[in-house]
Amino acid sequence: MRCTSAGNVSGLYWQESAAAAAAAIPDPARLAQVAVANMDLLPIQLGTFPKITQNAPDHLGYVGWNVWLWVEDPAENTWGPITRSASEAGYTVTATATVAEVVWDMGNGDRVTCGQGTARRASMTGNEPSPDCGYVYTHDGEYTITATTYWNVVWSGIGSSGTIDLDLTRSGDVRIAEVQVVNVAPSNN
Repeated sequence: MRCTSAGNVSGLYWQESAAAAAAAIPDPARLAQVAVANMDLLPIQLGTFPKITQNAPDHLGYVGWNVWLWVEDPAENTWGPITRSASEAGYTVTATATVAEVVWDMGNGDRVTCGQGTARRASMTGNEPSPDCGYVYTHDGEYTITATTYWNVVWSGIGSSGTIDLDLTRSGDVRIAEVQVVNVAPSNN
């Protein structure tokens, strides 16, 4: 604040300086970060068939069989969209986060990019392929699957706007076995 004479008017009055007014406005990018922190964003829950060994230790997949990948129990903070605001000194910034894609690292150097995927129904017994997010292993072994969720956050407020890109990961292991079948001609006895 500064003290100024009002020309012909006797006395003094207070006038807020331009620097003081600018200092009172919070940084909108910082408030956007606060709004994002209020979202409590989490990586997706892994939905897979075969099941993750941490959840089903005896579950196996097979070489040449279809692996299904999906977002298990999607929620606002694991799939979006989710919107939160942050306020300070009478100013507000609002941010909305949506998932752009999920990239599944299959543990062998291969990657699969998908959306939410489709959960495999428990009643399925055959080797049906996933309609939108699947993979086929060609070798047996234990593989660590890592799903990276790529979030895009759009924010605006206090005369500014911007985007924030985030990625969150979750991993689990699957076991893939090789099944060998030997055909033997029936004996003529």
